[in-house]
Amino acid sequence: MELFVKMALQAWDVQIKRTEKLINSLSDEQLLQEVAPGRNRGIYLLGHLIAVHDAMLPLFSLGEKLYPELEEPFIKNPDNVDLVVTSVKDLRERWTTIHSKLSEAFNAMSAEQWFQRHNTMTDEDLQREPHRNKLSVLMNRTSHVAYHLGQLMFIRHD
Repeated sequence: MELFVKMALQAWDVQIKRTEKLINSLSDEQLLQEVAPGRNRGIYLLGHLIAVHDAMLPLFSLGEKLYPELEEPFIKNPDNVDLVVTSVKDLRERWTTIHSKLSEAFNAMSAEQWFQRHNTMTDEDLQREPHRNKLSVLMNRTSHVAYHLGQLMFIRHD
């Protein structure tokens, strides 16, 4: 059990670090570009990932969201060039903050905790579907960040 958790956490860390490296290599202006014509901008994808990862705090009983105001523009709605929620600089800082908090919390969790239910499930749900646990959410979010990292790679590098 511990081996599976270690592997999942390592995969999460790799994708977060790869994404952070790319984000840090792009200028604010580059992050304002669309990843492809008619597609999301880098700033939207960055805000989206922060909002999704922030939602993991209450989902895993690790505390309240740090940035609940990001849910509306970055999860519930598509990219909108006319909507200015915050700056790229601010999102970069929020990226660092949320991932530091998640890393600390994740590393403090026992292997048994990873196989427990998350907060959108009941105990009965977990009995019926034990594979729908915190670890499965982490694995899903790892794939999610990898998917958007692939999109971010299409931003022009000057």
